[in-house]
Formats: sequence, structure tokens, C-alpha cells
Amino acid sequence: MTTPLVSVIIPVYNGEKYIADTINSILAQTYLNIEIIVINDASTDRTEEIVNKFSLKHNILLKNNLKNIGASASRNLGYNNAKGQIIKFLDADDLINPEAVGEQVKLVSENPECVISGKWGRFYNDDVTTFRLNPENCWRTLDASDWICSSWHNAQSMTNPGIFSIPRNIVEKAGLWDERLSLIDDMEYFTKTILSADKVVFCENSTLYYRSGVENSLSGIKSRKAYQSAYLSLEKSTNTLLNKRSDITAKAACANLWQLFIYEIYPTQTDIASKALTHLKKLPAPTIKFPAGGLSKILLPFLGWRMLKKLQFLKHKKT
Repeated sequence: MTTPLVSVIIPVYNGEKYIADTINSILAQTYLNIEIIVINDASTDRTEEIVNKFSLKHNILLKNNLKNIGASASRNLGYNNAKGQIIKFLDADDLINPEAVGEQVKLVSENPECVISGKWGRFYNDDVTTFRLNPENCWRTLDASDWICSSWHNAQSMTNPGIFSIPRNIVEKAGLWDERLSLIDDMEYFTKTILSADKVVFCENSTLYYRSGVENSLSGIKSRKAYQSAYLSLEKSTNTLLNKRSDITAKAACANLWQLFIYEIYPTQTDIASKALTHLKKLPAPTIKFPAGGLSKILLPFLGWRMLKKLQFLKHKKT
């Protein structure tokens, strides 16, 4: 087996609590030809100090941003400093199993025009013993557009960067991260990247450990700016797929994405919801149902989802 250099790129902002664990999960890899590039995005905590201690002993390049530029721009900066033939982006609070890089490298060597994927699951309260896999229908080798449709089918697409390894030639073909985006920037990036590949090849022995419940995490931010980012990411992602193929399967997957987004942002972001609806009207009727449980599920047939969301919003506002 050849041993191409793998560049693992980690953007971090105020990550003193987790960055050591993330770096250690890379240092524990059974595959050794790895460079670690950490982009410290103007952290105000001990992140720089912690990474510096690692860099004294290991092949770690630390770049310190003078001002906060965001995760997407930091990943681009990391890529522009990377020397590897294989690129792996990893968030600063996530972990991968020791065999992940090596097993994905084998598949890249056999499939140089393909993106390599893997398994993922969540753990809570910083306790890895709570880890559980989150199986998806797309956990298999598929043609690129089929993988996207499968991933989007139930509007629960997971494209956390640490799941994938990408040959450099595909990164060059697809382009870098859109620096305007924050929330679900990974969807836009991996949609265009995967659709620049021939296939997504599934790696059975690669697992991402996704840390859930992190305070002030980007995925948990529900600001106006975050929703604007999510809308733009969805718009770009669905357009990219539909420019590749416009059959009923692709359109149905896009419809479910837009519908779930509208469910989530109504009634606090009515203007963004209206723009999302213009996309939805061009697509087949979505099959995804409004997520409701308990009393909400009982009330839903009588009130409809819009009234139910308004009542939930008012209740939340009072508390």
C-alpha cells in the first residue's frame, strides 16, 4: 500500500476544553503519514498555548488568525497551507477512531476520483461511553448524485467534515468553502465536492464521534445571521444537485429539505420562510411530516402546523 500524506485541517475558536482530545485522536491513528494543521481563529482562551505544546513534539502546523474570520475561511486557510494528497477536515471538538485515516487512505488509493465516507454517531456530556451510531441509508457506496439524494431523502443529511476524506484533485475541481456561510456550511461544501466526484465510497471501519451538547456550538446558534446562512446554503446545494439531475428523486429530496427548513424557522423568520417557499412551490409535494410528539401530535390535526408553531413560539417567549 502507498502512504500518501494526509492533511488533517482543524479550525478552532476558544476550544481549550476539547482541542487536546481532538488532536490526540489524530495522533493515535494507526496510519502515520499525517500532518495536522490547526487554524486558531483568534481564540481568547488557552487554545494557542495547548496546541503549541503539541507542536513541539509532533508534525503540527499552527496558524493564528489576528482576527476572527469564521470556520469556513479558516478551513480555506488550512487547505492553502496543506501539502497532503488527501484532505480531511475535522471540527475541533470531534474525535475519530484510530483506524479511520488508514482505512480511508486504502479506499482513496483504490478510488482516486471518489470521496470516501464513513460512519458517525453522537456522544453526550463529554462522555464517550454514551456514544451511539446513527445509521443512515447512505452508508454504502453510491454514485455521487445518488448518494446526495439518499442523504437528503428524510431531510436529515449529515455532512460533518470529519466523516469524509477527499483526494486533493477533487478539492481542486470543486472549489473551497464559501466564506459567507456559517450554519450548515458543510452541506454546501460537501454537495459540490461530492458531485465533483464519480462516487462516494463507504468505509466500514471509519467512525466519527460527534460531540453533542457543546455550549455555544455553531450548530446550536439560531440567530438571524445563522438562518440567512442556512437559507443560502440550502439554495446553493439544491441548485447544484438540480443542475446535475432534475428527475423526480432529486426534486423530492430537495422538497423535503426546504419543507423541514420552513418548519424550523416559522414564525420567527417569515421573510426567509417565504423565500424558501418559492423554491418549494417548484418541486413535488414533500413527504416529510411536521415533527411533533406528545400533546403537539394530538393537536396537530386540529390546529395545523403553522398555528401549532405560533403557540409553541409564544409559550417559549413567555418562559
